[in-house]
Amino acid sequence: MSTILEAKNINKYFRKPVLFHVLKDINFKVNKGEFVSIMGKSGCGKSTLLYVLSTMDTDYEGELYLNNKLITQESREKLSYIRNKHIGFVFQFHYLLSEFSVLENVMLPAKKLGIKTFQEIEYDSMQKLKDLNIENLAKKRASRISGGEKQRVAIARALINNPSIIMGDEPMGNLDSYNSENVFNIFKQLSDEQGLSLLIVTHDEDFAKRTDRIITMEDGRIIY
Repeated sequence: MSTILEAKNINKYFRKPVLFHVLKDINFKVNKGEFVSIMGKSGCGKSTLLYVLSTMDTDYEGELYLNNKLITQESREKLSYIRNKHIGFVFQFHYLLSEFSVLENVMLPAKKLGIKTFQEIEYDSMQKLKDLNIENLAKKRASRISGGEKQRVAIARALINNPSIIMGDEPMGNLDSYNSENVFNIFKQLSDEQGLSLLIVTHDEDFAKRTDRIITMEDGRIIY
């Protein structure tokens, strides 16, 4: 089983207003195709951990590996490339650009990566929308679609560069039960059928229980 993401002895401190040890000796792996959830009370360090794992926060001690390569200490530029290419993000808030069409929103990370032609990116983006049964929304403005649809567009955008792992911070936080179920099923399918790894921070116990594994945090530590 190949390892996609590994955290080794990750420690993080907030230094202001006083020194606070926020992540304490974090060690775990996420394997290829594994669907993992992170649970714990508010303030236990879940979101802070996700920021470190996603390479957005580089102020930590320890080692972070992605696809078995050490990415700690890489330059800002290199990390930006790694993040855009290998990590897809789905947040509680969808962060779509409301003036852009659905299709244009999905294309953005691929345009930023700059590997494919405009035509290839457009084609790939339509395929992702088709995979999620929302190709009919392609030309609509992002501001004109429902909350559940927006979250599906956000997932399509997260998938556009064919990442190694999807990271989510409360991606069902703003959704009703019908749309939450939809999102769960999409994630499950990506894990089972495409071998995509997922690491999702959630408060939703029912959601977490249906993932392959739950990482539980308390006071900055993984307790099991």
